[in-house]
Amino acid sequence: MTFFPTAQYIARGSRKRRRSHIVPIMLGCALTAGAIVLIAYLLWPTWGAGASSSPARLPVSIGATVFNVPTAAIRMKIQRHSGPQERVDLSFAFPSLEPPDAPKHVSADTVEETMQPIDRIFLSIAAHHDALAPDTRVRTIYPRYLEQASTLVQDGLTMRAFRDGTPYSNEDLFFANSPNLSARCTRDAATPGMCLSERRIDAADLTFRFPRSWLAQWRGVANAMDRLTAQLQGPRG
Repeated sequence: MTFFPTAQYIARGSRKRRRSHIVPIMLGCALTAGAIVLIAYLLWPTWGAGASSSPARLPVSIGATVFNVPTAAIRMKIQRHSGPQERVDLSFAFPSLEPPDAPKHVSADTVEETMQPIDRIFLSIAAHHDALAPDTRVRTIYPRYLEQASTLVQDGLTMRAFRDGTPYSNEDLFFANSPNLSARCTRDAATPGMCLSERRIDAADLTFRFPRSWLAQWRGVANAMDRLTAQLQGPRG
């Protein structure tokens, strides 16, 4: 007759022991979670999303010629460091000549909807290793392939077409003296024509690229290239 009361007493004791074990476990979990939250709060970065630890400009040596390059204008992350480099690729908004805004994310579904006109000048600075100078190429190489006739495009700007069958077929040469401009441009086709203008600074060649349509404001483009060249040159000895 004493079996059932004893069993009930044992069951009640087991439940009490389980409850006495659960309470410390729950307290331990709560303390652990609180510690994790505190550590995360203390270690969470405090800088803003737009802040950057990179310097605004980098001194870059290309072919032993020093250029003072805006960090945000460098197109390739691997080139964003100071010191000697073989080549640096840059882009600048036109006409402000400020580093362009970061590109927005474009998916395959929205690429056609988000295509915008080119609004920047692209610039590559590379060591020339004693290759033929750009101005020498304009004077001695290009004339071999140009048509004899020239066309006055607008006040001060002249065009000569390259002959078909030459290395520069489907291109035209534009030149002017005040301000100075020399640009080799592809013709508009399935894609808009682009222009290439080169100049040499000591041991480096600067290659500018911009849309052919900008030649409608060629003086502004020529002045922009002059300004960028002056801004990028490092301290002169």
